[in-house]
Amino acid sequence: MDAPKEIQPAREFTCQLCDLTAPYTYYGQKPPNAYSIVILEESYVMKDPFTPDKSRFLILGSHCSLCGRSVCVDAECSLFYSKRFCLPCVKKNLKAFPLEIQEDIAKRKSQKKSSPSGKMDTKI
Repeated sequence: MDAPKEIQPAREFTCQLCDLTAPYTYYGQKPPNAYSIVILEESYVMKDPFTPDKSRFLILGSHCSLCGRSVCVDAECSLFYSKRFCLPCVKKNLKAFPLEIQEDIAKRKSQKKSSPSGKMDTKI
């Protein structure tokens, strides 16, 4: 008779900017069952709930490399440029980023202002 498997308490990721909350199954750079994949940062990962393929996963977020807060990968909350940065830290240190990043942030601001709800229009 096999010993009963211990039930692990649910681990939950929460973005400290938008309050996105989701259960995660792994934290690190090498998700289980994804043998040839190494993520470039320590990330909160969950199994992809939309497929039975165990090697599929979703990256929920990580920690800002400047302030350490937990942030999701949404463009409204963070960006990855060799490391993860929350948008408040990016805005505070904008001149330290390459011109392309500065232009991208400026473009996001103008799109946000032109949209009536304040959110970018995602319709295609």
